[in-house]
Amino acid sequence: MDELEKSLQARPEQILYANLLEKGMLFGLILVLATYIVYLTGLLKPYIPLEEVPGCWHMSVDKYLDHCRIHAGWAWLGMVGYGDFLNFIGIALLAGITIMCFAAIIPVLWKQNDKLYALFALLEAVILGVAASGILGAGGH
Repeated sequence: MDELEKSLQARPEQILYANLLEKGMLFGLILVLATYIVYLTGLLKPYIPLEEVPGCWHMSVDKYLDHCRIHAGWAWLGMVGYGDFLNFIGIALLAGITIMCFAAIIPVLWKQNDKLYALFALLEAVILGVAASGILGAGGH
């Protein structure tokens, strides 16, 4: 195998990242579709009745949240018992799968003695996690 062919081969951490991303994306998509079906069929009562939804379309986000008494950020976790909030679980999974992928490749990189890239992957996972958490007052909503 010449150098060009060798350089085109995926490294173990790239394969792990891609496999996790593919499985996470597929699971997240199935979860979004399944929870949407739950919403459409009315198996769980929605927080906002369907007939009221069109009346909210003209509102800004702030007015909508205030009108519906919904808190921004991760408050939706306490509302997953409602059909219209249940689908947020799949959306959060899809949004967070990259964090999981970065976290998963850290041991592989470390084992390959690629400590700098392991540190970069750790920093990326931490930065994305902090940004998504809303701890710093931005992101997470």
